[in-house]
Order: sequence, then C-alpha cells, then structure tokens
Amino acid sequence: MTERQKRLLTGPILQTLLGLAGPTIVVLLVQTGVGIAETYFVSNLGTDALAGVAIVFPALMLMQMMSNGGIGGGVSSAIARALGGGRKADADALVLNSVVVAVVLGLVFMAAEFLGGAALFHHVVGQGGALDAALAYGNVVFAGSILIWLTSLLAAALRGSGNVMVPALVTLTGAIIVVPLSPALIFGWGPLPRMGVAGAGAAVLVYYFAATVALLAYLRWGGSELRLRFDLRLVRWRGLRDILSVGGLSAISTVQMNLTVALITGMVGRFGADAVAGYGVASRLDYILIPLTFGLGSAGLTMVGLHVGHGDFARARRIAWTGAALATVVTEVIGLAAATFPHRWLGLFSGDPAVLATGAQYFRTVAPFYGFLGLGMMLYFCGQGAGRVFWPVIGGLARLAIAGIGGWLIVAQFGLGLPSLFASVAAASTAYGGITAIAALLGPWRPEPLASPQAERVSASSKRDNRAA
Repeated sequence: MTERQKRLLTGPILQTLLGLAGPTIVVLLVQTGVGIAETYFVSNLGTDALAGVAIVFPALMLMQMMSNGGIGGGVSSAIARALGGGRKADADALVLNSVVVAVVLGLVFMAAEFLGGAALFHHVVGQGGALDAALAYGNVVFAGSILIWLTSLLAAALRGSGNVMVPALVTLTGAIIVVPLSPALIFGWGPLPRMGVAGAGAAVLVYYFAATVALLAYLRWGGSELRLRFDLRLVRWRGLRDILSVGGLSAISTVQMNLTVALITGMVGRFGADAVAGYGVASRLDYILIPLTFGLGSAGLTMVGLHVGHGDFARARRIAWTGAALATVVTEVIGLAAATFPHRWLGLFSGDPAVLATGAQYFRTVAPFYGFLGLGMMLYFCGQGAGRVFWPVIGGLARLAIAGIGGWLIVAQFGLGLPSLFASVAAASTAYGGITAIAALLGPWRPEPLASPQAERVSASSKRDNRAA
C-alpha cells in the first residue's frame, strides 16, 4: 500500500475528502465551463442549432455519465477495494480489463447512434433545421465513442488508486484545447473549414483522442502506481465481474437518470423549439451539479472502497455521511440562487422571450430541490465504493417513474402545461434523494465475499493488525 493510500485510511475525514475531491472538482468545473462556452458559440448559429444540440445532449450525457460514474464507478470501486485489501496484482489486472470493457461499450454506443439516432431525434423534434443540427452534431460526437469510454475508464482506474492529479491535468489540458478549437471549427477561422454545429462535436473528439493517448502512455510507461500490461491472460471473468457487479447496476442508474432527462426533453418538445431551447439552456445548470457531486462522490468512492477493502466499515459510513451533508448544502445553495435570479444564467445564452420564459419557469419550480439530488448522488457514489448500489438504483427508478412516466401522463394524457411537468421533475428529485438516504441510513454495509484465497489471507492479516492497534 502506498503512502497516499495510507493517508486516505488514517487522515481526518473532511479534510482528506476535500483534498481528494478538490482537483477533480476544479478541473471538471473548467470542463463544464467549456460546455457552457460551446453552448454560447452554438447559440450564435440560431435557435435551430441550439435546439439540435439540446436534443443530442441527453444521449451524450448518458454515455459520459455511464462511462464516468456508472461503469467508471465500478472500475474505481474494484481497484480501490483491491488496493485496500493489499491485492496490487489484481488492481493492475483490472486496468486491462477496463480497457476491454471500454472498447466493447464504445462500439455499442457508436452503433446505436448511427443506427437509431435519426429516428430518435426525429421523434423528439420532427423535421426541420433542429433535426438537421442534431444529426450533424450527434454523428460526429458518437463517432468517437471508443475514445470517450477509454478516457473515462482509464481516469476512473487512476482515481480508484487515489491518483486524482493526472486525470485532472488531462482534463484541464483538454479544456485549453477545446475552448479555442470549438469556435474555430464552428465558424471556420483561418485555414480551418466552417463546419457549423458539427465543428463543436469535432473539437470534442480532438480532446478525447489526446486524452486517451496521454492516459495510455502514463499507465504503460509513466510513473503510475497502477500498471497497464497488455497481456490477454489478465482478462478474466473475475476481473470483469469485479467491475461489472458494481458498474452494471450503476450503469442502470445512469440510464435511468438520462432517460428521465430524455423523456422530459421529449415532452417539452411538444411545446415547440423555443421551449426545447429554453429547457435545454436551463437544464445545463443541472449538469453543473455533476462536476461537484462527481468530484466529491469519486473522492468518497475511493475512500469508502479503500476502507471496505481494509475492513473498516464504521469509518466508511462516516465518510459517506460527511460527504452527503457537504453535497446537500452545496447543491441547495446553487439551486436557490438559480430560482432567485434565473435570468443571470439564461441571459448568457439567449434573449428570446419565449426561451427565457421556459427556462425561468423551470428554475423556479425545480432548482429549489437540487439539494435532494446532491444528497442522493453522493450516497450513490459512496455506495459504489462499498459495492452497495441496489437502493440508489431503486431511487433512480422512482425518479424515472415520477418525472419521466408521470411527466408523459401530465402532458400527453391530461393535456397540462409546462408548470405541471416541471412540478413532477421537482417531486422526482425529492423522491430520489429521500429513498437513497433512508436506505443508506437503515441498511448497514456488510463485507463482500472475498474474491480469492490471497484476499482472505490479506483480510485476516488486516483484522489482526486492527485488533493489535
């Protein structure tokens, strides 16, 4: 066990959590700022382009969230628990297993968009300029699905070992690349062609290509504590199971979350392109919560996973609840600010009164309940570290039922308007956070079955050390 991992096991909880989360939060906020800048650049192409990107955005976020917080969470959890139990060789083997998973799932997402993207986008927005923009942007972005998955899972592997600086530096470098490149490709600066909305997607792919190369090189030839060894004998069902037993259920949770957003987007689409654009701009703020909760959550995941692997379940639970309290406060403050001053955000992207009206209605109805999202998401990440994600998935199912299915009934069956639809979204957030918190409070974590005789010996040794201490 490295000195870094020993500090994570023994340091003050809040200070250690913030120290581990800080680099990830800062750099992911920068990355979110890049997404906001991209939205601003695209908005200069008109409402159709803005609506087209908003239509693709839930599908893209599904892939990014599944690769980072879903399957990526399974990678981080498996590696953290292996290292916490002293199984360094298993942790190294898990890196190669992660690469295999990334390539397979990247191919799946690429094929899904190319085969079904046109039908999906047409169902949401019908014909016209918005559909053309959605296809132009989506086809380019999803062509690089394998790169997105590789970047996400390799970064997750490093975070699982407690190394947050290298993934953070890679992301920061990507932000430096994308900010000037995106408008250059959109508007055709200098010798670069004018690609329109497709240029925004091309800039994203350039970043993910560079990030994949950097992470592969670091894990293969750099100074990483984890080592990537290209030995196919290391690809075994046990390693894949360690990743997918947590990552599979976590992936279901991300599907639920993004399916909820997609269904809401589809219902908003019934009120026209202006309404979709307004909702898309407003819901972008929802995704600012993701870097915050992901930074805190990935830190909590790593710390909880190390402690679970080490056998210290009581301290693992204290870490989870400390992080949950912090995430709730931060996200609730953001939500109250958005509800009080909605046009401070919306005015950055549009001056259209119809777009502003939809966005403001969304903020005033939904944003005051952001704290429940922060609570639920933090406990979800910590549950990943402990290998316990069943109840967060149930919370996500409740959210999907209330906001997605309930929203469809509100609009399609009962003919009610946007205020009622957004009220169902607020109720769904409350249910998600509440169910996840109650389950975490009432359901104590138990030790997972050990994966190997070596792990049993290490666990027994750790327990003897703990008793001696």
